[in-house]
Amino acid sequence: MNHELTAQDLFSELKRMPATERVKFFSLLSLNAFRDDDFSHEQVFGHLAREPLSAWEAAEYLEVSLPTLRRHVQAGKLQPSHTVGRNQMFSASDLRAYKRTRK
Repeated sequence: MNHELTAQDLFSELKRMPATERVKFFSLLSLNAFRDDDFSHEQVFGHLAREPLSAWEAAEYLEVSLPTLRRHVQAGKLQPSHTVGRNQMFSASDLRAYKRTRK
């Protein structure tokens, strides 16, 4: 009989482990599981530098509310790269530069 371990089985086993063993398990997991997948920020997100961001995404990136983003645009502090219908789109590089000036 071949019994494959499911995610639910593993979770149940983890709940039964003593706390010290869980700490060891997660330490081993974090040290070893993703070692070969150590990607740089550029490798993971580099393609996004060329993609325009919506107003909502831009606000999230700048860590402000959407109304605050709109106020920055109205005040001329930030300009959309282009508009699609009624949707303003923002350049990632412009947002990055603007974010650096705010810090």
